[in-house]
Amino acid sequence: MKKNTTMSINEIFNAEVKHSLVLFDARHIEDLEQALFDKNGKAYLKCLATGKEYMAKPEEIVRQLWIRKLRDVYGYPTDRMRIEFPIHFGRQVKKADIVVVDKDRPTTPFIIIEVKKTKLKDGKEQLKSYCNASGAPIGVWSDGAQESFYYRKDPNYFNELTDLPRVDQSLAEIFDERMTIDDLVKRYQEQKSRKSLKDVILEMEDEVLANAGVDVFEEVFKLIFTKLYDEWASGNDRKRYLEFRNTDTESDLKKRIQKLFDQAKKKWEGVFQEDDQIKLTGSHLLVCVSYLENEKLFNTNLEVIDEAFEYLINQSSKGDKGQYFTPRYVIDMCVKMLNPKEDETLIDTAAGSAGFTVHGIFKVWRDILEDLGMKASHLFTLEKKPQRCVDYVKEKVFAIDFDEKSVRVARCLNLIAGDGQTNVLHLNSLDWKRWEERTSDEAWIDTYNNGWKKLKQLRAKPGENRYFSFDVLMANPPFAGDIKQGDLISLYDLGHKTNGKIENKVGRDLLFVERNLDFLRPGGRMAIVLPQGRLNNSSDKRLREYIAEHCRILAVVGLHPNTFKPHTGTKTSVLFLQKWNDDAKAGPLCPRVKDYNIFFATQQKPGKDTSGDKIYERVKMEPPKGKAKDAPATYTQGRAAAADYLTDEHGHWIVEHDLFNYEGLTQDGIAEAFQEFAAKERLSFF
Repeated sequence: MKKNTTMSINEIFNAEVKHSLVLFDARHIEDLEQALFDKNGKAYLKCLATGKEYMAKPEEIVRQLWIRKLRDVYGYPTDRMRIEFPIHFGRQVKKADIVVVDKDRPTTPFIIIEVKKTKLKDGKEQLKSYCNASGAPIGVWSDGAQESFYYRKDPNYFNELTDLPRVDQSLAEIFDERMTIDDLVKRYQEQKSRKSLKDVILEMEDEVLANAGVDVFEEVFKLIFTKLYDEWASGNDRKRYLEFRNTDTESDLKKRIQKLFDQAKKKWEGVFQEDDQIKLTGSHLLVCVSYLENEKLFNTNLEVIDEAFEYLINQSSKGDKGQYFTPRYVIDMCVKMLNPKEDETLIDTAAGSAGFTVHGIFKVWRDILEDLGMKASHLFTLEKKPQRCVDYVKEKVFAIDFDEKSVRVARCLNLIAGDGQTNVLHLNSLDWKRWEERTSDEAWIDTYNNGWKKLKQLRAKPGENRYFSFDVLMANPPFAGDIKQGDLISLYDLGHKTNGKIENKVGRDLLFVERNLDFLRPGGRMAIVLPQGRLNNSSDKRLREYIAEHCRILAVVGLHPNTFKPHTGTKTSVLFLQKWNDDAKAGPLCPRVKDYNIFFATQQKPGKDTSGDKIYERVKMEPPKGKAKDAPATYTQGRAAAADYLTDEHGHWIVEHDLFNYEGLTQDGIAEAFQEFAAKERLSFF
């Protein structure tokens, strides 16, 4: 005998905590939950398309929600839907989860939807094989939390679609769609499912780039650079249609994208050579443009691009040296705690993609806009800034890195953020003795001379590259591998033993601590990411003594072990320091004292899972009918049936962490607690 079941969708998904149903309307989820019934002690449901009864497993729930979405959102009648549709591979037959048949040919698939909870790459390959075998022009992969739409151009190439065509809409209407930057913003804000730019690039690699015979980093960098320019141009002329779109023949598309790339090189010099060309063939370019055209790269921050560049930059030049890109929520915590100001100089000595300097710029810009009575918009990084903002980037902000690819990425992001201004330099911060060799090279001067001239003005002593006079420094130096060059080690106090002899090898991060202090003026302050062991190990006692001798320890913030995953699980801390200032004439910004308070905190909410994927804040939903209002927290946070991601006013998802309060939408965190501490301690920069 059938009866309504007390089991909820939340309980069905309980064993699959990562599963979410953010793609679907609450009304569809509630309708399906009300339709659940008990059969032999298990939850079942009836298929809307066939009337058959199925056990209510997670995949079946996703399938039935897709049937409702196809019917109510896209307008396809259930009599055009087929479940477990047979797809023939010679004598072998496989079954597609959902098929929408052609309106004029009821045995011919028009849309194939696969809802199996597999990895996107595996699910897409299966989907492609189904489309090729059946001739279906459209394929959809979805697990309930994500969705990907593909158009089968031919057996070798599948273009990504923005959305499914409605029942009254043709494919041509989707492909020929003309968009302004405001259209792109609107579409972004309406999306329920988003793939990261990194995931899009991974798909592009699987589809064409791996076999295109090109340098993947270079060609994807060119395309992102070009698309950024296209968005920038349309942001400055809101009536201009975006040109980075797949609406031409292969040859015409390649000419148009190359022209955009040439314009971008002229706008933002020093990232590519003047004669650089896009090397992808027309057919490969067509596929890549179709993947990227509906991504929105400009934002209130540049995190969407930065995550992609972290993936692209060759790990042999980054990961082997223990240098990993710092998550942007960690950077924002450091910025809030060090509080850089418009009249202060800022540098990152191990810049990577220059996240610390870019986010420092954003903080100061917002201060300037607030002072001028202006508000940051959704396209904050794109729109023209007041002259004070431009001057700040031009005169006050610097970044250095030894890795050439990282420097190009950093220059790209800083040029874009700084409206054509950047002081990102390709130098080895530690090996300052060899700077003159580098800075006398004509090719180097062509790219970096403007920034180099400004950096020289901040030297503490004219003609000497060791000591500088920066107000604020933030860095995440490489923390794996040792320096073994005797001539380099000999330059540093920490490179010598207590008896004065030179060490055989020294940890790279140790030398960075000393070098960074050389960059700061008396009273200057810094944040540096270090392995936790440096603060605990008995073997690093000398480092701690050196730090205490030269500066006040402001704070130690222990980061979660997942922070730098998937690259490393090394536990790290951020050390906040202010250089002692014993010169009364310069103003006692940080007068030397023997006893003082130190702020300690440990991150509790990880921000990432063990795989390195970000964890996002969920909207706290009202309990459904029949549930008490004091339902357990796991219900409000993990309930697949109504869970949705918390977004800011611009539609950006918010990473779940306890480092700071995100624009008043989350709880106060470590940064706010430190600000209170700083006020009580009367620290000079608060």
